[in-house]
Amino acid sequence: MNLHATPPGDIGSSIAEAAEALGDEIVALRRAIHADPELGLETPRTLAKVKDALADLPLEWREGPQTTGAVAVLKGRGPATDKRRRVVLRGDMDALPLAEETGLPFASRTQGRMHACGHDGHTAMLAGAARLLAERTQDFDGEVWLMFQPGEEGFGGGRMMVEDGLLTDRHGPPDACFALHVMPNARHGQIACIPGPLMAASDTLQVVVRGSGGHASMPHGAADPMPVAAEIVTALQAMVTRQFDAGEPVVVTVTRIEAGHADNVIADACTMRGTLRTLSDETRARLPQAIERLATNIAAAHGLTAEVTVKPGFPVTVNDPRAFALAREVAVREFGADSFETLKRPLMTAEDFSYVLNHAPGAMLFLGVAREGDDWSQCCGLHSPRMHMDETALPRGAALLAALGLAVLQKGLPA
Repeated sequence: MNLHATPPGDIGSSIAEAAEALGDEIVALRRAIHADPELGLETPRTLAKVKDALADLPLEWREGPQTTGAVAVLKGRGPATDKRRRVVLRGDMDALPLAEETGLPFASRTQGRMHACGHDGHTAMLAGAARLLAERTQDFDGEVWLMFQPGEEGFGGGRMMVEDGLLTDRHGPPDACFALHVMPNARHGQIACIPGPLMAASDTLQVVVRGSGGHASMPHGAADPMPVAAEIVTALQAMVTRQFDAGEPVVVTVTRIEAGHADNVIADACTMRGTLRTLSDETRARLPQAIERLATNIAAAHGLTAEVTVKPGFPVTVNDPRAFALAREVAVREFGADSFETLKRPLMTAEDFSYVLNHAPGAMLFLGVAREGDDWSQCCGLHSPRMHMDETALPRGAALLAALGLAVLQKGLPA
């Protein structure tokens, strides 16, 4: 399967028009990836499909030891400038351990795996952007680094690719980096972004309350950890509203409580697990300390103990204001003023593109892929087993990525 070169007569057309001409090929690649999902850091078949689709392009491939990801370097052939800029465009490749329920003819062929977060679309759009930019190498001097990344779903593949040096050359980090994320419950073709924090840091919480087990009919003869754990869960919610500024969202959600194996036995210990979401490094550092103080003291008040463990996850995804301004300018120019929306507030979801944005300035944007004319607010969201996207929006995403890359290479980020 190849993303065929744009016909010569179309090279002078707008990027958006050229992307529409590639629509069938972008969709075909997306469907091939969707039917054959891979998990985590091991996505060799997906990368092979990408390489096959782009086999005729003058790309230099770079790979690292920690993942099956790769960076394809496309070099410009335009007039030499004083500064050969470099821009990263990223698409993630991994799926989720989820049984698909869409009923699509190209549904996952692997039981218990599904592209429910749209990474198949992200990868196909990036491949389309590669084709669009390859047809325009005479228009820029510098390099496009096409980042095909595995392990976004909790594995930190972006961090590993940075560590492997795939986003650095002898001149240092790139000048800018951009990524798109589809939103199945957002208006068809809508491009959305916000300067500053876009998505939250995500850390994992575990609290183990230890007491002394016994017969459930005689709780006075035991030190029951269950009611203490329940008290801690309730107190955590009050702590968030009373110790942290309401103007900066903080989320503490306990999602699992586990204790014992019989209905007439009080367990020795109760384990609680959940997630922490914050939007600043300062709050992220304060939150575990506050949780430990609260949990250990509540447990002590009942003669029990509590052990608090917080495992760091993805950092805050922070959009550079200059990259946001460029993205807004490019989107309005290519697709019209009504195509771009500035989000009112950040999302409390998390993204490992945050590692790339810590490495170099840039931005992540959202692309609405609800079916045109549908009530997008009622569409199945990300990570749903019934999640689906209107594939006619994918050429717009490819065009946007290509236009952003071209703008950086030609002008750099605005001052």
